[in-house]
Amino acid sequence: MPVYEINPLQDSRWVEFVEHDPTGSVFHTPNWLEALACTYGYEPVALTTTRPGQPLQNGLVFCRVKSLFTGSRIVSLPFSDHCQPLVNTASDLLELLGYLRTVVAAKNWKYLEVRPAVDLGSEIAGQMGLIQSESFCLHTLDLRPSEDALFRSFHKSCIQRKVQRAERDGLTCEEGRSNRLLKLFYELLLLTRRRHQLPPQPLSWFRNLIQCFGEKLAIRVAFKDRQPVASMLTLFDGKTLTYKYGCSDAQFHNLGGMPFLFWQAIRDGKRRRAEQFDFGRSEKDNPGLIAFKEHWGGSRTELKYYRYSHHPSENGARQWRIDAARKTFSVLPDFCLTAAGKLLYRHIG
Repeated sequence: MPVYEINPLQDSRWVEFVEHDPTGSVFHTPNWLEALACTYGYEPVALTTTRPGQPLQNGLVFCRVKSLFTGSRIVSLPFSDHCQPLVNTASDLLELLGYLRTVVAAKNWKYLEVRPAVDLGSEIAGQMGLIQSESFCLHTLDLRPSEDALFRSFHKSCIQRKVQRAERDGLTCEEGRSNRLLKLFYELLLLTRRRHQLPPQPLSWFRNLIQCFGEKLAIRVAFKDRQPVASMLTLFDGKTLTYKYGCSDAQFHNLGGMPFLFWQAIRDGKRRRAEQFDFGRSEKDNPGLIAFKEHWGGSRTELKYYRYSHHPSENGARQWRIDAARKTFSVLPDFCLTAAGKLLYRHIG
């Protein structure tokens, strides 16, 4: 069966296909793909077995990541929590993955990585020579119940009371995409990334997200009086409201700024008639974050990333490099930390 490469930013069939596919997500949209291309120079490509000129029946989208420092590879998709292959049958999936394996081998690229929202299964992984590279937790919340029913389903002391206290203490939420809100968000992001000993994503990434998503993107900032205490960035694809970035000032954590913002976002999702709220992935070695998301009463699934490569595994060396880098980042002044983000992120997608 022939496999065709299409440009998802130019082929009008891709937009309609993603909108109607039940497993499509915000990470499949041209909005997200264009932001990746504009910020990091990645080339988005979609594979399909559908002939040119016919309505798409399947698709697997990926980016070619080319780097002299970290090696060239195929990733589906960089900086995306998940990117489910949009296929109806196992045979279609095997065709598309087999095509990518051939490309990786022919070009002697470092690896192919897929990040499905639903586990590929041991049979397909085995046939394709895919090895699990990482795993995360994914939490989602069904937004179809009433607002009152949703609030009652939240953990009483960890969520309900914190939201009620935040409202009682006079926290307010401002929402939009203005330069002022972006500046406040980024200042809080820098504080948060410093706590985690990591550089922030480049400011151009968030500017491009705003440009590409428009009204489908929202920055929310929680204030105590005039002091910004927490912020988040969400993306909307017509059926799911996705939490992508969150940040806060640790000295104000007792005010419950993040639970307050999540509740504002969930209520906004209800108003937009979203069916699901995606809390995003959580690393398994972060039990505090996992517990926080589970207190919202949604569903938890496991995200498994898979790789195919001719090269030996570098997981141990990779973790050593990350640990060493974090020690360096922890002592850098803000302007150096921001500069490091600008230089590094395009090589680690």
